[in-house]
Amino acid sequence: MKENSDSTDIMAAVIKIRQKFGSQIISETASNNEIYLSVKKDAALEICNHFYNHLGAQLVMMFGTDQRISDGVFTIKYVFSMDLSDNFIIIQINIETDLEKPQFQSITHKIPAANLYEREIQDMFGLIAKGHPDPRRLIMFEDWPHGQYPLRKDFDLRSKPPRVEGTYEYKKVEGEGVYEILVGPVHAGVIGPGHFRFSVAGEPIINLEIRLFYAHKGIEKLFENFSIDKAVFLAERVSGDNSVAHVVAFCQAVEKIACAEVPLRAKYIRTILLELERLYNHVGAIGGIALDSGFSVGSAYANILKENIMQLNEKTTGSRLLRGMVTPGGMRRDIKNISDIVAKLSAFEHEFKELIDLLFDSPSLVDRIETTGYIYNDIAKALNVVGPTGRASGIDKDIRRDHPYAAYSDLDFDVSVQDGGDVYARTSVRSEEVFQSFGIIRQALQALEKLAGAPIKVDIGYVPSGHALGYTEAPRGEMLYWLMIVDGKIERCKVRDPSFCNWLAIEYAVLDNIIPDFPLINKSLSLSYSGNDI
Repeated sequence: MKENSDSTDIMAAVIKIRQKFGSQIISETASNNEIYLSVKKDAALEICNHFYNHLGAQLVMMFGTDQRISDGVFTIKYVFSMDLSDNFIIIQINIETDLEKPQFQSITHKIPAANLYEREIQDMFGLIAKGHPDPRRLIMFEDWPHGQYPLRKDFDLRSKPPRVEGTYEYKKVEGEGVYEILVGPVHAGVIGPGHFRFSVAGEPIINLEIRLFYAHKGIEKLFENFSIDKAVFLAERVSGDNSVAHVVAFCQAVEKIACAEVPLRAKYIRTILLELERLYNHVGAIGGIALDSGFSVGSAYANILKENIMQLNEKTTGSRLLRGMVTPGGMRRDIKNISDIVAKLSAFEHEFKELIDLLFDSPSLVDRIETTGYIYNDIAKALNVVGPTGRASGIDKDIRRDHPYAAYSDLDFDVSVQDGGDVYARTSVRSEEVFQSFGIIRQALQALEKLAGAPIKVDIGYVPSGHALGYTEAPRGEMLYWLMIVDGKIERCKVRDPSFCNWLAIEYAVLDNIIPDFPLINKSLSLSYSGNDI
């Protein structure tokens, strides 16, 4: 286990768990900063609830694996983050395969963040979440035949199951004066498909139901058919505007399994690329908020700045989306144009300050975004809302600080947290994070100058069997990968993009607002269809 100043705290928590649930714990292992507790299936609900409600751990991911060939079981893993001690607790249960309907106890009524994960497991593995409050399909639509579960090992990637008849039952809100407004799934522009069903009484929205996964890509199944080297390029393409965050998270998992120490210069280069990615995403999101507020001048200013940053990306790496640089063990190429980046950053920072002054000095824009789209702190915590959206609702979490990676532990930066919970707060948090990114990049560039000529890659060689978490703080929030390697090949790769956590928050943010506020609220969360439809 990774040693740190708070390691005694996590061990104290584990000791308490042993004392309370000793007879229910089958085995315990530790690797890096990950502690795995294999427990009896019937005890999972009580143990997970204890971690969540008594130890303050947050359920950050939940997924299944098909280990019938090696162990004769399916498994379900509940990943809890212990932020104060830079550790993750992974609770694991085994599901017997000889049952007609293999099932496990739902924990959604105790931990709401488990909702979509359990429905995903039902669709992809055929494991039934017993007692789930909403057992409808999530990913596999109603024309997908029963008995076909894509993430089972015996499902052939090349198969084309026949379509069947089926209808999705949307929730109905009835009453005098209540009517529905349907939006999507096809939208104007280049955004992905998503269906939004509003129930409105007069002008205020009283309910919103979102349906996504129209463009589900089967990424996790694809990973199982790629070599590790080729999977790097797949990770970069899960969600285009978060390419670096995805590939760094994937590579970190590989490096953990291989026990490879990435060279320091490579860590700083990764940090620079991650922050450049944050810059153009945040500036673009702020521009979108300005546009949907009717402030076209501010939007145009933001789009010009975003384009300039992306041109710098291309000059620095050869890719506007910063692709083709990161590889397991370090970097494919070095950064040479340090002086040019420094000069451009100064100009960008000046321009961004002018943009923010322009926006927040506009009474009409401030009036439009204040008190609009509240996501209250208790809702944000229950849903595990992540990234700038969570921090704007008072959740003080940032993986760069709480679970440091790349070179973040060597750099000074502040985590912006506000408790407003509205569009104004989300805009403010993003603007403050942009200024922090400028400072982080400058510090990393100074470190690179001192490390001139240092290696940027270590050869990791053959990757042994093992499993590990990889993670980054993407522009939208925490990005998680769980990777299992068996005999040098990818056995399982679970990908959890931050948008998967945050889409449901819109259903709460729009309540008591009016339909014209929806595009603004939606834009303020800056969610990704592609990142969700993995």
